[in-house]
Amino acid sequence: MSAKLSEDELIRYARNIKIPSIGEAGQRKLKAASVLIVGVGGLGSASALYLAAAGIGRLGLVDDDSVELSNLNRQVIHDSTRIGMLKVDSAQQRLADLNPGVKVDIFPWRFSQQNAAEIINQYSIIVDGADNFETRYQINRVCVENQKPYVYGAIFHFSGQVSVFDAKIGPCFQCVFHELPPPEVIAANKGPGVIGALPGTIATIQTVEVIKLILGIGKSLIGRLLLVDELDMKFNEILAKKDPNCPVCKKAN
Repeated sequence: MSAKLSEDELIRYARNIKIPSIGEAGQRKLKAASVLIVGVGGLGSASALYLAAAGIGRLGLVDDDSVELSNLNRQVIHDSTRIGMLKVDSAQQRLADLNPGVKVDIFPWRFSQQNAAEIINQYSIIVDGADNFETRYQINRVCVENQKPYVYGAIFHFSGQVSVFDAKIGPCFQCVFHELPPPEVIAANKGPGVIGALPGTIATIQTVEVIKLILGIGKSLIGRLLLVDELDMKFNEILAKKDPNCPVCKKAN
């Protein structure tokens, strides 16, 4: 665990520390933790901001894209002055302003089969800020192989999903989403419309799940898929079970 919190940190995180299930010991655990965010778009923007604000000691950001004007309705870590800047550079600057005590590593790369293990192995928990199916299968494969929890999130129009996958104690992503969708479905979901506030809802739930995992408190979303419908403002839950024939986690176990 990290060294004693500084006076500034005791003030900064005072509202966290006042929660009995966190306290100063829990805040030190957050400071000692390392979390990787794959994608610094809508989901990654909000989760990065809240994880940094919570005092996660080390964050990793992976994204090879640049900030565009059309991003700004939902990717709240960026702003108009940073259009054209790499998203990881933009996010790193914003997080330094928000909480200079957090170490932010940047990887201005496209997350791929070639670099996935190299990046993921540096962190304890992986947060999904991706916007495509292929990346999620890659995240899942490496997380299963290296026994890392994977905090999943996805968004579409007014709807979103959140879960936590950990093949050591529950299903992995591929147990639930058995196979890559057909090419026409993938093509139809490239750059889908999304109400700007929705990523904030899903990403903040992801952030709370990360904090709970680090602290070992509460009931996580392992084995549960949370469905969010903001148009009708409904939350539903589907129980997710381990697939004994899963081609990914069956081999790992």
